[in-house]
Amino acid sequence: MAKAIEINNGNGFEMGEPYFCTECNRNHTKGKIYKEHLEFARINDSEEKDSNDKSENINDENDDEAELLKVLDDLEDDSNLNENEEINEEINENDDQIEDNSNNRSNKNECIAQVKKLPGVGEATLSKLIKAGFDSLEAIAYTPPKIIQDESGLGEKTIAKLIKASMEKLNIGFKSAEVIWEHRKNISRITTSSQELDNLLGGGIETGSLIEFFGEFRTGKTQIAHQLCVNVQLPKELGGLEGNALYIDTEGTFRPERIIQMAEGLNLDHETILKNIVFGRAYNSDHQILLVKEAANLIKEKNIKLIIIDSLIGHFRSEYIGRGTLANRQQLINTHLHDLLRLCDIYTDLAVVVTNQVSAKPDVFYGNPITATGGNIVAHGSTIRVYLRKGKGEQRVAKLVDAPHLPEGEGIFSITEEGIKD
Repeated sequence: MAKAIEINNGNGFEMGEPYFCTECNRNHTKGKIYKEHLEFARINDSEEKDSNDKSENINDENDDEAELLKVLDDLEDDSNLNENEEINEEINENDDQIEDNSNNRSNKNECIAQVKKLPGVGEATLSKLIKAGFDSLEAIAYTPPKIIQDESGLGEKTIAKLIKASMEKLNIGFKSAEVIWEHRKNISRITTSSQELDNLLGGGIETGSLIEFFGEFRTGKTQIAHQLCVNVQLPKELGGLEGNALYIDTEGTFRPERIIQMAEGLNLDHETILKNIVFGRAYNSDHQILLVKEAANLIKEKNIKLIIIDSLIGHFRSEYIGRGTLANRQQLINTHLHDLLRLCDIYTDLAVVVTNQVSAKPDVFYGNPITATGGNIVAHGSTIRVYLRKGKGEQRVAKLVDAPHLPEGEGIFSITEEGIKD
């Protein structure tokens, strides 16, 4: 304002007359200079402040937008990272499965190569043996000549030579008890998920044996069978065999939803558990026998460590009626049991579990009239026999009836929603 006065005084400024102010870039009148300059300053300050506020708001908006974009980028990066991790996990699982299948195929090819080296085995003979399921030295050495002849169509002399050569290569003959004891110390066992039942069985379901569970309906036979299908897939340190299960159902009682409940009870992925159970539905006794014969081709290919038959004698009881058919029925059951026992001999890390029905003896007036069906044939064919009966509520009582190395005893277990428990 002082500058404006000096300028206008120098230009002949007169009181009361308007003059042009170079600061305001407008005309002023004497006596209103300060007031007009003050209003002009306020307007400029207000405009400058509004401008600064707008600028700050724009900057704040830009900062907020930049921060939001950064958060979205971070979320996208995390999403991509999680997606990549899931893809990598799936790839790793597939790689493990491919590797297992490759190992199984490699083992099978190695066994076939050993059979091919036997004297007198050409391409035609090898093809017949493989189709009949005799694709290893053990399968040829442990099988009776008559069975090999009937199933492969080879001549009697040829089969005799093959069996003799296989036995020589496997060094089958007399051994000291010390060797057997060393083998027994290293056998594997599958936990039943009940410590008391495991103790009754000497540590669980042992490999190389045929274990029979028999009892009335609702005593837990099928429940134990389902539980073992899950437990066999556990790591060895947790009571499993890191293998798969083969389930032959003769009564239509196999339920995948029960497998899911038991798998979730052990915090396992039920989809993986279900994939590792090979299921076969037997519709008659001949079909049941055929499925067991076909199982020999799946054991190495599918890494089978457990075979379940639920139940063993159901079809035989319904198809062979009357005393006139009893001899044929018992002979077929005997052959069927020995097919299973032969698999235990060939594959030492395989366990076979069968369930059996019961009948009541009408001539028993005192004591328990309940007895297992199948008579002495089944009794002699089973390595270990366990009798199941109902207890209070969810409780079941298991009684060890017969075992070559264990004393008789009883154990109590429960059937819960999560499976077999103490």
